[in-house]
Amino acid sequence: MKTYFSFFGRNQSLIYKVLLFVLATLLTIYLLPKGGKFKYNFQKGKPWQYENLYAPFSFTIKKDKETLAKETDAIKDKARPYFVYNTDVVEKVKARFSELMETDYVDSLYLFPKSSVVIVGNSTLNSIYKNGIKEELHSYSKDKLIYLKRGNEIEELPYQSLLEINDVESKVLAEIDKESMQSMESFFNEIFSKIIIANVALDLVATDNEVAAKIKAINPNRGLIEKGGRIIAKGEVVEGDKFQILNSLKGEYESQVWSKSNFYWLILGYAVLISLVFLMLFLFLKKYRAEIYENNTKVTFIFFNIILMIFITTFVVKIDANFVYIVPLCILPLVLKTFFDARLGLFVHVLTILLLGFIVPNSFEFLFLQIIAGIVTILTITELYKRANLFISVGQITLIYIVGYFAFFIIHEGNIELIEWKNFAYFILCGLITLFAFPLVYAYEKMFGLVSDVSLLELSDTNSKLLKELSNVAPGTFHHSLNVANLSEAAANEIGANAMLVRVGALYHDIGKMQNPMYFTENQKSSINSHDELEPKESARIIVDHVLNGIEIARKNKLPDRLIDFIRTHHGTSLVYYFYKKELDKNGEANEDDFRYPGPKPFSKETAILMMADSVEAASKSLKEPTSSKIDLFVEKIINGQMEQGQFLNANITFKEIQSIKKVLKKKLNNIYHLRIEYPE
Repeated sequence: MKTYFSFFGRNQSLIYKVLLFVLATLLTIYLLPKGGKFKYNFQKGKPWQYENLYAPFSFTIKKDKETLAKETDAIKDKARPYFVYNTDVVEKVKARFSELMETDYVDSLYLFPKSSVVIVGNSTLNSIYKNGIKEELHSYSKDKLIYLKRGNEIEELPYQSLLEINDVESKVLAEIDKESMQSMESFFNEIFSKIIIANVALDLVATDNEVAAKIKAINPNRGLIEKGGRIIAKGEVVEGDKFQILNSLKGEYESQVWSKSNFYWLILGYAVLISLVFLMLFLFLKKYRAEIYENNTKVTFIFFNIILMIFITTFVVKIDANFVYIVPLCILPLVLKTFFDARLGLFVHVLTILLLGFIVPNSFEFLFLQIIAGIVTILTITELYKRANLFISVGQITLIYIVGYFAFFIIHEGNIELIEWKNFAYFILCGLITLFAFPLVYAYEKMFGLVSDVSLLELSDTNSKLLKELSNVAPGTFHHSLNVANLSEAAANEIGANAMLVRVGALYHDIGKMQNPMYFTENQKSSINSHDELEPKESARIIVDHVLNGIEIARKNKLPDRLIDFIRTHHGTSLVYYFYKKELDKNGEANEDDFRYPGPKPFSKETAILMMADSVEAASKSLKEPTSSKIDLFVEKIINGQMEQGQFLNANITFKEIQSIKKVLKKKLNNIYHLRIEYPE
């Protein structure tokens, strides 16, 4: 049992990575569309590069989008709208007419019997409401046939048979002419203007349902290809009917291949391909990014972003495949470059795009555009903390999308007459969404404990609470930290390390000295040395503890782990040599462990640079009458001593880079002391 647990204890990191690998593979398989992949790649306007293709089975030829769109438009144009005839309105109007005939209006009827006027009035109302009066005007032609619903009956008649309110007077004139009552025209017009109401309305629901039913009934097929029939010959250009037949075969193949009989074989195929992609990522990290590979949080962060992009793309494609270019895939390399480096960002982006090739339509076009856009992202995104850079880069990415899509369309169609301009709007929208990378970087910092240049820029502000406290409590240490920051930044720029990171690390590396500031030389304002009254061991303990105190203060103030690494490693495992020698001289012996910093040793170029710059800057204060030659020998002695102690063995730094750092430190110290080159006499 102990052996069992010890195995898991020793291999905990590896087991986690295996579980992450399996989980990522299963999630990706789940997100992939449930269909096979057509084994031939073809493009419109390009020659068929394979042998003669014969139909492997009988299948129908699908109509192209343009044909279906024309048939749909024709149905909409020919569709007969439904109008509803409201009988209750007619009854109310007639009742109102009868009421009015019993009022003072009858005084004007002395030329004709009242009964005759009532008969003519009702006859006129019947004529007006024979087919009804429409509530509003429509754009239908006069001879357009419509359906008029009266209760449960539906009548077919031309649209012009429905009256408008303005037609009432002409109807009145026609009726009174029949009865020779022309003198009653003004009477009927006046009374009808008070009671006539429209009673026919367009039934949008019934009309739309009728159109939808007819559109649904459209036959999507326009022909049949029998099994064994030749589809296309080698070298023949893929266009027109050939292109549509190949698309029909592709669609039929992908729908048929995913069946119960071969389900598990397809799952196996997907699993193998996806596993290969993730395996390549692990191998790349292990070989070229060992620091990231050993950090499970960072590995999880990379896989999380890959799965997130696959999920978003799958979701969008299921809604509408035309929206696939709205997905801001360039956020992936942008974010990874921000937290890691350009090479890793591009590598992960390419692997993600390969996986998305299983999901998106026109996979070759998609792969080409996204890889080119990813390369542009890597090449243009620099110094994300400068907001203008992000806007400029997003503009360049959007331009690449537009130019690439335009070129592909010309290749496919041979002209720009049918180009879909709305796709350009999709690319612009994609660019705008890519700007969301800025708040996303902030969210990732909080979720995964990572540090970006944006946060480093904020932390480098010397007016921040912690650095202001350092300048007040330990002004000498603060000034020392500023000098070390300048030296470290110059050295990092020289060898291509992260200058912003090492500068911020230098600003905070000695914050532990705030606990006992007067025990450090740079903060002592008089010739009195606080260590004179202490034993060498106790003095050494106070000096060493500034590392541990710094870590505690940093965590209390929620500084990122990458900055805490500088506090932990800036003295490595070196000796507090002054007090060690003092103890040795006093007692004749001394235990090195009592005078040694706890470490660890620097494990990156940046932490190694800080160790060199910190030691050189601090020791330079002891130089009396510094000259260029003294400074050169002094820098060589300190850094060579650190190398002999093996302080840089864990840092990924070369002898050549160390030599470059020495040159920068010598030059900077000469500038600090305003020294000129010593000329021979």
